[in-house]
This record gives sequence, C-alpha cells and structure tokens, in this order.
Amino acid sequence: MPDELLALTAALPILLVIVLMAGFMWPAKKTMPLAWGLAVILGLAVWQVEFVRVVAATLEGVLSAFDILIIVFGAILLLNTMRNSGAIDVINRGFDGISPDRRIQVLIIGWMFVSFIEGAAGFGTPAALAAPLLMGLGFPPLAAVMSALIFNSTSVTFGAVGAPIIVGTEAAVSGMLPEGMVMREFLVEVGIWSAVFHGLVGTFLPLLVVAMLTRFYGKNKSFKEGLKATPFAIFAGLSFTVPYFIMAYFVGPELPSVVGALIGLFIVTTAARAGFLVPKETWDFPREEEWEEDWGEPLKTDRAEKSSASSMSMPVAWMPYVLVAIILVITRLGLFGLDKILTAVTFEWPEILGQEGVAWNITPLWLPGTIPFILIALVTILLHQIPGEKVKDAWQRTIKQLIPAAIALFFALALVRVLVQTDINAADYPSMLMVMSQAAASRVGQAWPLVSPFVGALGAFVSGSNTVSNILFGGFQFSVAGGLEIPITITSAMQAVGGATGNMIAVHNVVAACAVCGIVGREGFVIRRNIVPSLLYTFMVGVLGLIIIYGFQVAVF
Repeated sequence: MPDELLALTAALPILLVIVLMAGFMWPAKKTMPLAWGLAVILGLAVWQVEFVRVVAATLEGVLSAFDILIIVFGAILLLNTMRNSGAIDVINRGFDGISPDRRIQVLIIGWMFVSFIEGAAGFGTPAALAAPLLMGLGFPPLAAVMSALIFNSTSVTFGAVGAPIIVGTEAAVSGMLPEGMVMREFLVEVGIWSAVFHGLVGTFLPLLVVAMLTRFYGKNKSFKEGLKATPFAIFAGLSFTVPYFIMAYFVGPELPSVVGALIGLFIVTTAARAGFLVPKETWDFPREEEWEEDWGEPLKTDRAEKSSASSMSMPVAWMPYVLVAIILVITRLGLFGLDKILTAVTFEWPEILGQEGVAWNITPLWLPGTIPFILIALVTILLHQIPGEKVKDAWQRTIKQLIPAAIALFFALALVRVLVQTDINAADYPSMLMVMSQAAASRVGQAWPLVSPFVGALGAFVSGSNTVSNILFGGFQFSVAGGLEIPITITSAMQAVGGATGNMIAVHNVVAACAVCGIVGREGFVIRRNIVPSLLYTFMVGVLGLIIIYGFQVAVF
C-alpha cells in the first residue's frame, strides 16, 4: 500500500473520533466503542496483526483505564463530601471576598491552582480537581470543564515533578545520544527550550480563556467583556511564566510548574485583593434560570448544608484541599521516602496473553485518586463532622456519576493500545501511530519545526498523557531532526510542548472532567470549544520553532 494511503488508513479511527465528537457532538460512550472497533478491523485486515495480540492490547487498555477511574472516583467523592458538609458554600463566599468577578476567579483557580496541582501530581488530576471547585463557585459545569482543561497545558510539560521530560523524553532517546553527552544535561536543555516556548505562548493563555468565557457563557456573548480584563490576565500570565522559566533555566525540569504556580498564586491573589489591574466593572454569568441547557446543572446545596456552612470557618472549609496539596507535594518530591513506600504495592500482568511488549501494572497507593483524594474524603468526614446519612449520599452519588464515564474510558484506552501494539504484524508495517508521523515527516521536509509540536499533540490526544506522547514519538522526533540537521534539543522541546497542548482535547481527560462535573455526554461540546485554543497554541509553537531554528540559527545540539 502506498505510504500516503497507509497513513490515511491509520488515521481513520482518530478522524472518526474527531468527526463524531467535535462535528456531530456524539458522547464519548458511543463514539469510542466505534473507533475501537474500526481500529481492530484495520489492525486485523490491513496490518495483519494476530488476533490474540489485538485481544491482549484491548485488555491492556481496559485495565489501564482503572488508573484514571480511581482518580476520577476520588475527585468526585471529595467534591460530593465537601458539598454535603457545606464547605463548598464557605469557599464560594471566600472567593467573593477576594473578587466576585468570575474572570478573576477563573485565573486564580483555573490558571494558578491547576498549574500547581499539575506540577505536583499530573495524572489528569488538575482538571478533575479544579473543574468541580469552579463549579462550586457558581460556574456552569461546561464552562468549568472548558477552562480547567485549557489551562491544564502550559504546566503539563513539567507536570508530576517533571515526569514528561525526565521519564518520557529520557526513555524515548535512551541510547541515541552521541558519545560524551550526559543525559541529564540534554534533558535540562530540553526543559529550558520547552519553558521558552511555553513562556512566549502560554503567557497569553489566561487572556484567551477569559475572552472565551465571556463569549460563550456571558449574557451578552461578547469577547469584549473578556478583553476588558486584559491587563490583569497578562499580569497573571507573567506571574506564572516568569518564575516558571527561571526554575527551568537554573534548576531543571522538576520544579518549574510547582514553584511558578506557588509564586504566581501568591502574587495574583494579593493583587486581586488590592484591586490591582482588576476591571472596574464586575462580570458574572447570567442567572441560573437563564443558563443554556447544554451548560449543565448548577451545583446546588440544600438548606441543611447551608446551615452547617454558616458555622464553618474558612480555614476548616479549605483544609481538605490544603491537605491534598500538601500530600501531593510531599509524596511527589520524595520527602521522607514516602514515594518508595507508596510505590511498593504494585500489581502487574507482564506479557498479557504471552504478547511481547503488551503489559499492565498499577500502583494503587501512588495514584492521586487513592492518596490523597479518597483518603482526604474520609478525613473530611471527621474534620467537618458529617452525619452518616450525608456520607452515604456522597458515596452513592459518586458511584452513580462514575458508571457512564467508565464505558467511554474502557474503549478509549483500548483504542490507544491497539494503535500502539500494531507494531508487530505480518504486513511488516510500523505501528499505526508511527505510520502517521512518518508520512508527515516525509511530506514536510525542512518545514518540520512547524509540524513537530502537532505530532506531540497527536500523541497526547490519543493517549491523554504528555509523558506517553514523549515516549511514543520522542525517539522519532530525535531521528527526524538529526536527518534534517536541525537542532535536536529544540525539536525535542517542541515535541514536549505539543504533548502539553494536546491535553486540552485528550479524550479521556475530557471524559474524566465531564464525569466529575456531572455532564457526561457533553464531551463533544468540550472538544469543539477546546480544539481551537489547542490548535492555535500548537501552531504558534511551530511558528516560533521555525523562527528560532532558521531565523536566529541557534547553535545547539
């Protein structure tokens, strides 16, 4: 089969997902089984993969979905527990004290808090945690999910204490570095260039989100109301990206997101309280009865919850989230050796059904869904003195919300693993993912810097992980850059940055966030909204790559 036709064939399952979800706005629970079925048919008929390998790859994906489901379950449970205790009402009042302006609130929670949690934990945790918090403040669920997912991008390259670069990039290029080059030095350079791209583009992301918020969820449907917050939005962007770049340059890829967000959170919150650069006119959503049906149902609390909230102090209400953040930082930074203790409990299935390279493992205590989410949800019962009846309601509601998302996640992960595991086949083709990338490389030639971040975004879109995207395509990008004689370090950085921008529309990230906020079935709406900022961010990184590589002719490896 000609290379172009083979690449188009390999792309059909992904194109089906985009068309059905973004075009026809089908829910993920209907779309993903069809996409998985198409991938299976192509794998068997065109790639001539053995049936047992397809079954093994599907099992690998289904089992891998439990990682995400545990995180989603924990996030929903914590939200429902805090809602039933009345803590959400107290937190809501507290943000009104900082600023009642929704544009300012989304920058504090969506931009700063998301970046901090991403830097500490990764694993799709930020959107699952911040989206319901925004919803608790009075945001429409669809607006909360959109904002949290878009903001969960700039920080992702350095998420989970630098895992996408330290784990992903290193695994991809291991054995490929020239003799005498130290891996640590290469990874630091990749981190620095990643911070350059993110800093130049990501600084303006807060303004874009605020403008989208007022355009799609405002009473007047106007970009102008968002643009009125331009000074504060740019200020918020710089408050994160400046310390973020400094950490990448002087320290390394482990802490840019964590430290940048902590510094930025303090600066932005202080500025908001003082009214510095805050728009004079306060902007809010329409009244709840005027919300469009697709926006989702507001997070309501009953009178008993409001009564308990009236006697709860702000520190006590915030304590569950504070404990979550503290535990994430302590465990992810390896303090007190807790990382070794939590990762010691592992369940695995190597070589599923005897298939080479098809394996599954899970470390349940290391997943944020278990520790801290479920753990802190249990602690909150005692901390907030929640009656047994309300505890039971929180657990029942959580399980009910989780079930629809499970179907979509099982098939989404199964699809990914089938695409990856087609690497061993009787047709002697590369895997379906690699075929798509190789076709792109052969067609664009010296314009590869423009395409490079899109490859990273593709990897994140199908896998839901910047780390996995770097593992899948990092070595390929290394080889293409070497063949074209363009800087490999910069190309690797664009791969890592693209892997972050793809998180905005990654199917199982979208499914997880929608599940947490109770809008399962509206994943297509989210992808349709988020695909524009995702493609725009990725394109701008590609343009900057072209300018830096060919315009400035930077002399780096």
